[in-house]
This record gives sequence, structure tokens and C-alpha cells, in this order.
Amino acid sequence: PVGGRKRERMRVFITGGTGFVGNVVIQALLGLDHEVTILTRSPPRGRPEKKGVVYVEGDPRRAGKWQESLAENDGVINLAGASIFCRWTRANKLAIRESRIETTRNLVEGLSERKGRETALISASGTGYYGSLAEEGVREDAPAGRDFLAELSQEWEAEAQKAAEHGVRVALCRLGVVLGRNGGALKKMAPAFRAGLGSPLGKGNQWFSWIHERDLANIFLFLLNRKDASGPMNCTAPRPVRNRDLTSELGRALRRPTFLPSLPGPLLRMGLGEFAQVFLEGQCAVPGRLMDLGFDFQFPTLDQALDDIL
Repeated sequence: PVGGRKRERMRVFITGGTGFVGNVVIQALLGLDHEVTILTRSPPRGRPEKKGVVYVEGDPRRAGKWQESLAENDGVINLAGASIFCRWTRANKLAIRESRIETTRNLVEGLSERKGRETALISASGTGYYGSLAEEGVREDAPAGRDFLAELSQEWEAEAQKAAEHGVRVALCRLGVVLGRNGGALKKMAPAFRAGLGSPLGKGNQWFSWIHERDLANIFLFLLNRKDASGPMNCTAPRPVRNRDLTSELGRALRRPTFLPSLPGPLLRMGLGEFAQVFLEGQCAVPGRLMDLGFDFQFPTLDQALDDIL
């Protein structure tokens, strides 16, 4: 049982369930016989639904009838948000922000109907909350940064935390880079490495806080079950690495050389604009709260994670 406690069947509502991380979390929930309600703007038509899965049609960025479905659930997992993997134009920044803030605001509004009834909101955020930090071992009590992702994370978390006013237990999951088989960072990085073109980015000493997809799914299950778990949680592996070490480990796992010189930071900024900071800066975030709560990581080191995935 997750967390060493008796497991009970739960009804869980999820936003962002059709994305890479959402699919992994849903499979973990179904594997434990939980019931899952997926909010989507385009429910599947013409084919039977999976056992244990119900689709609710609606746009999470807008209030609607879908909010009535929240009252039927024991937990809500909020993963919705436009991808940050794009050039950060003014329009794209607005879409990234509104997709997170408006969705979370509408979820909290729907959860207000559960006032006094036990439920949990597990809401995503990111380690970008801390801004760019060179220091090691950043725990959840570290101050927030001041760049775009840091300010976005603060506002996103503040909206989610409002659910506590309605008696909802709120856990804020500051996700590291999720490594998995069918999406995320590895899907974008692996082709270049397979072609022998992998190299460090910038100076190569920037920190890379990561998490294996299976550990992340288990974290969500763990937090749903632990009634004493609330507040910010760094959802990262306990051993972050530097970019140059990531490069070396990816080359080893794929059996490809990584002898090319580092890709210069100015060149990356020229191509990607402000978004380049995601690759050139980082944080050495460690899962302090999760370790204090006794969460057991299956993949604590990068070599274990990459060997399993690749």
C-alpha cells in the first residue's frame, strides 16, 4: 500500500489528463482500481471508454457545467497548462499563464461546493519557482525567484492554495523535468544523441532537477493517500545532476559518443530567445518534504532512470 497505509478505492478528477504526464498518472490510478474522471475539450467519440475512466467535456479555462463533477470526487489532480516549450513571445506567455491560472481558479470555484467534506487538491507547479540558483540542495522553504517561470509558479500556487479556504487539503507539486518513454524532455533530446550530436549546453555546470515518470506517478498516489501531506513538495529525484553529467549519462545509455564541444549559450539564446533560460539555468532542487514523509524512490539516480527508460 502507498505510504504503508491501507489503500482505499478513490474517485479522482484530473485536468491535463490527455498529456504526457497525465497519461502516466492515469495508468497508475487505474492500476490500483481507482476511478478516474478526465476533463477534456474533445472526449473520444465512437469507441468504448476504458474501464474505470469517465470523460467530462469542458474547457478548464472557462467556468461551466463540468465544475459540478468535482463534488463527486475524493481527489483532484491539476496538470493542465499550455506547454512552455516554445518561443516566449508576449502572446505565448499570456497563453502559458492563463491556461494555468484560469484553470486552477475554476477548479477552486468548483471545489467550494465541497466545503467541509474531505478531499485533496494535488496541483502542479515547477522547480522554476526558485528562479536560477547555483546553490545545492534547495528545499521547499527556499525563497522564490523573480523571472517569468518563478513569478508564474508563485501565482499558480497562490490560486491553488485558495482551495484550503473551503476545507480542501492542498499539495503543491513543484515538478522537475519529467523523464519518460512517450514524451517530455527525452523525446526531444534523444534523437540528437542517437545521431551522435549530443553535447552540453552553455557552460554545462547548470543544475538539472529531474524525476522518473513512474516515481512522479507514485508521488501523486502517495499524496492522495497521505492526509498529513500539504503545502509545497519538490517532485524531483533526490540526486540532481549538472548538465554535463546529463550529457554523459545520455550518451552512455544510448551507446553514443558525446565528444562535441558545448553549444554556446549566446547561440542558444539567439535561436530560442528568453526560453533558452530553461536549458542554460537551473536549480538543484531536492525532495525534502517527500523524504521527510517517507516516500520511497524507485529511481533515485539518473543512470537507473535512463537504463529503465531507454
